[in-house]
Parts: sequence; C-alpha cells; structure tokens
Amino acid sequence: MAAPIASTHESAGAGTPIRNWLAVAAVSTATFAMVTVEAMPVGLLTPIGHTFDVSPGAVALTITLPGLMAAAAATTLPVAIGRSDRRTVLLGLIGLMLAATAVSALAPDFAILLAARAVAGIAIGGFWALAASCAVRLVHAHHIPRAISLAFGGATAANVLGVPAATLIGNLSGWRVAFAALAGFGAVVALALRLLLPPLPATEVVRPRALARQLRTPAVRAGVIATFLLVGGHWAAFTFVRPMLQDISGLGAGAIGPAQLAFGLAGVAGTFAGGAAAGRDPRRALVAAAALLAMTLALFPLIATTPFSGIAALLVWGTAFGAIPVGVQTWILQAAPDHPEAATALNTAMYNLAVALGALTGGVIVSFTSVTGVLVTGALLGVTAIAAVMIGGRQLTRRAGALSATSATVEE
Repeated sequence: MAAPIASTHESAGAGTPIRNWLAVAAVSTATFAMVTVEAMPVGLLTPIGHTFDVSPGAVALTITLPGLMAAAAATTLPVAIGRSDRRTVLLGLIGLMLAATAVSALAPDFAILLAARAVAGIAIGGFWALAASCAVRLVHAHHIPRAISLAFGGATAANVLGVPAATLIGNLSGWRVAFAALAGFGAVVALALRLLLPPLPATEVVRPRALARQLRTPAVRAGVIATFLLVGGHWAAFTFVRPMLQDISGLGAGAIGPAQLAFGLAGVAGTFAGGAAAGRDPRRALVAAAALLAMTLALFPLIATTPFSGIAALLVWGTAFGAIPVGVQTWILQAAPDHPEAATALNTAMYNLAVALGALTGGVIVSFTSVTGVLVTGALLGVTAIAAVMIGGRQLTRRAGALSATSATVEE
C-alpha cells in the first residue's frame, strides 16, 4: 500500500518545503547537463572530423548513436532496475554520463569516441525516463505542473545556453576541452543531487508487459504518438533552420546564432506557459501548441520572407515547441497515474527515437526537394498529431486526484 514520504512531502493543503524545490532544481540542472552532452557535437562536428580525419557524415553518428541508445535505454532500464531506490539510480546514471564524457574528451580514436557516446546515450535515456516521475514526487500535488515545467525547462535551457557554450569553448580551446569542461560541470551537478535528493524508493516495478499494457491504454497511446509526430516533425525541419533562415528569410550568416538563441529563449517561455496551461487542461494545451507549431511551419515559406518576419516566425515556432514536451508529459501522468514510470519510459523512448529519425527523414526530404519540403512535412505531422490527441483525449479522465497518485508515494 502506498503512503506519503513524510520527509519530502507535506500534508494535503500544505506547501512544498524549500528543500524539495531545491531538489527539483537539481534534477532540472541535471537534465540541462544531460541534454547538453547529447547535443553538443552539433557545434563541434568540423573540429572532431579534423581530429580523426573522418567525414561530417561520419561525425554525425556522435549525435545519432546516442539518440538511438537513449531510446532503447528509456524502456529497458526502468525494467532492469526493479525496486532499486530511484535516487541511487539517478546518481548512478549521471555518474555514467560523466565517465562517458570524460572518455570522449580523451578518446584516442574515433571508434572509442563513438563507444563513449553510445554509453552516454544509455545514461541520458535512463535519466530522462525517471527524472519527471521523480521530480513530481518531491512536490505537493497542485505544484506538479510547475515541477514538470522546471524539469523540462532544464532541457530547453540546454539548447539556449549549454550547446552554444560548449561550441564557444570548443572553438576557443578545442573540442576535447569542451567535453572535459562539461564533465567537470556534471560533477558539480552530481554532488548537488547527492546532497539534495531524498531517498526515492520504487513506487512500482516496471515489467515488460506493463510497458505493452500502457500502449493498450488509448490516452497513453495518443500521447506517445503525439510525441513521435510533433518531435519528429520539428526536428525534420529544425535540423535545416540555418539554410531556411538564409534562403527564405534572407538572414546573414552572422545573424543565425542570435536567431537560434532567440528561438531557445522563446522555447523556455513556451515550456513554462505550456506547463501552466497543461495543469488546467492538458488536452487543450497540447492541441493549441500542436496547432500553433503546424501553422507556423506551414506558413513559414509564405510569411517569413524578410529577416524581421523570419525571426518573428522563429519565435512563435520556439514558443509552440517549448510547450509540447511539458504538455505531453502532463498528459502522460494523468493518463497513467498508477504507472507513471512505465508510461514516461515509453514517452521518453519515443522522444529520442523521433529526434534521430526526424533529422534523418528531414535529410532525405531535403535531398529530393528543398527546405520547404521539410516545413510542409513537419506541418502535416503536426496536424496528424492533433487528430491523435483529439481522439485519445476522449479517454483521458480529468480528476483532481489523478496526479496525486504519482506524488511522493512509496511502498509501506
């Protein structure tokens, strides 16, 4: 039978202790580090290729491989850990990421770098599968949307600050120094997690059949499908945002970096706005975000034809996409209040798979058409996701206590 954790969760009607919010912030910072590790080669492809004398296409495997490994780990690790304390598992995963990043910095050849990146992907996928469900256990039920927003805000901030900072360090001091610096930052984050996270005993044992059972739940299935379609459509288009802004909007090369920074900041704002909206009604919030994303992608070739309108459209795009992960996660937790880890694991796997396949699909489409082709593809996938949400949402029962079952509970 489940009972509240007295040390980390106050009685109904009470607030959430400040220490618990600090623990949530530590989880958010850890997701910031994890996502930065996953995406940092984006800005370092050329120097890595020069070091090992490999093509840009080969170096891109340092991004694709971790994404695929993260997708696999997101479903297998929650099953493998059984009843292990989630605090111990999170600390172990961030330690694994640190080791893999340190090995990457010292890699003597490209094969070892790829192997280290694959290990990092396992840590990233496993951490993501557990982070959201652990974060919501630290706060009172009515603070859950805010906690989810904070956890996902760390991931969004990684694209705004983490990846550009890693690129800057790499350009100034070498890509190995960038990896080493991130490993050092991760060590500080690991220490914060160790000091702030309370024990988090398992509230469920995730078994393979439980994962399959979640897919048979219409609302969970709709959320997972929406994640795959929206994230895949976004990355199919966003992978080519640079030529898009230059060819369609006429931005100069020097303006691309600031434009991407603006996109990231808009994404952070969208994450918190989307979290607030999803706390009230996840179905409407997700439909609104998906519709805004699809509309922006579809109209981009028509309205983003000047530098000003291009940046404006990019800001709307960033806001819409920032609201989607937190909206889907809130949806997932309401759809599966008794099995948050299993449902979140499926959603995390689908997210990482969508990133890898979205970028790959976008490359194929651009090769045969143009950047307009990936924008249209992203918009069509967005519309399809709206249909999935509308249909699956009929099965999503909004109950005031639906999320509280995931909040601060352990086996007595």
